[in-house]
Amino acid sequence: METDRTRPGQEYAHHRTRKPRRLRATLLALAAAGGLLLTACGAGGGSDSNTSNANNRTGFPAPAPAVTSGGDDGSEQDGEQTGTPDDKIAPPPDYLSTFALDVDTASYGYARRALAEGRRPDPSTIRPEEFVNRFHQDYDRPDGNGFTVTVDGARTDKSDWSLVRVGLATRTADSATERPPAALTFVIDVSGSMSETGRLDLAKKSLDEMTDRLHDDDSVALVTFSDEAETVLPMTRLGGHRGQVHDAVDELETQSSTNLGAGVETGYATATEGLRKGATNRVVLISDGLANTGDTNADSILDRVAHERRDHGITLFGVGVGSDYGDALMEKLADKGDGHTAYVANDADAHKVFVDQLPQNIDLTARDAKAQVAFDPETVAQFRLIGYEDRKVADDDFRNDKVDGGEIGPGHTVTALYAVRTRPGADGHLATASVRWLDPNTRAPHEESGQLETDALHDSLNSAPATFQVTAVAAYFADTLRSTELPGNPGLGELASRAHTLAKETEDKDVRQLAEAIDEARRTD
Repeated sequence: METDRTRPGQEYAHHRTRKPRRLRATLLALAAAGGLLLTACGAGGGSDSNTSNANNRTGFPAPAPAVTSGGDDGSEQDGEQTGTPDDKIAPPPDYLSTFALDVDTASYGYARRALAEGRRPDPSTIRPEEFVNRFHQDYDRPDGNGFTVTVDGARTDKSDWSLVRVGLATRTADSATERPPAALTFVIDVSGSMSETGRLDLAKKSLDEMTDRLHDDDSVALVTFSDEAETVLPMTRLGGHRGQVHDAVDELETQSSTNLGAGVETGYATATEGLRKGATNRVVLISDGLANTGDTNADSILDRVAHERRDHGITLFGVGVGSDYGDALMEKLADKGDGHTAYVANDADAHKVFVDQLPQNIDLTARDAKAQVAFDPETVAQFRLIGYEDRKVADDDFRNDKVDGGEIGPGHTVTALYAVRTRPGADGHLATASVRWLDPNTRAPHEESGQLETDALHDSLNSAPATFQVTAVAAYFADTLRSTELPGNPGLGELASRAHTLAKETEDKDVRQLAEAIDEARRTD
């Protein structure tokens, strides 16, 4: 997927409506609306004006057309000064924000590991969307494949700034007996660095537990890599052969260097050889990501397996381990491999990833899913998507189904959070959020959308629902760790207090762990 990378702190958009552009904007909006009427609809949920409605008889709301305004020197093109320091740098001037969906959580897991060890994580490893998406949301869910769209928001303590949350949810995961069979190729790093406690030993324990929980009709293959890669177990049906899988896992031992490129290439070759029609074919890479031999470039590694990925739809799920972790390489491999990443630091994390999450990811409800948010220039002065820098998509490619999006399974939620500065006295429509995806079986395109009005904004973060408050705390926490000065960030002290209050209110252990991580960050200040 091609991305438009924007450095943290440089992704604010500042715009002003121009009357001479209105005719062109209207024509573009009519054209976009006409195209939407030809698009198939997915299942929707809820009838609230701020949530999705699959049965909208007038078609989906058209995204706001691009409006040329704003410069990247802090002033508008007609010379009028903006008068706010937030305008120093702006992206291409429009009111659209487009990105591929992502359910990665590795950045948050690795940050917690670093903080627990008494050190601040490198700011380059902090991806706010992976903090936000780590926590449970209570969005309405569709009945079938596809998404519901929920849009809500709350005003912050900073004048005219609000947080707007776009929530996308897939259907509830089927019972374990109803999901399709899986053909999983595990590519396991057995290099010398994996000998550290909590790396290969944790991977082996996790694989053993997962093997016992998979179905008889599921298949597993094992590939190891160090200096070279080797298939130690070809694709094997579990029914009657679980002992064979356990034996292969038990024999895994660390060796020397890390030729991760060879591991991925051999893994895809093994997955292709054992390809099963009607099953979910997936490569699961377990590594600390510290490649030091052979090809260490994510693009060229995946180029060598492009045929397997595109023609057979084999996606990549990356599982990171180790206190010293090659986050950048693992994250890029998963993003470009149409998959996602998680990070495992202990037994509890391993259980969540291998026993809870991996079965969820065996089924797919949407392929190449992308979101686009259109802000209304009459009410919005500035906006900023918090995170998703590596998942940005050109606005014109929202409906280009040849451009990669995210692969999403049942039981998932995806949350995107925006900092939005409204115009003084703004009243009316604020934003329209749309999601587009391809049916996992037919590849037919579908769209769903939801809207937000200014009068639906909560008066403060404290008056917003608990899940919204958790989302805000997680985003502000990530913002603090990478020093990007998100509007309304109250600082670690207040964030810790809010997190502990929310942990008691929700009785959610994940929120309690967030509060503890913020406490640990305060101690490293």
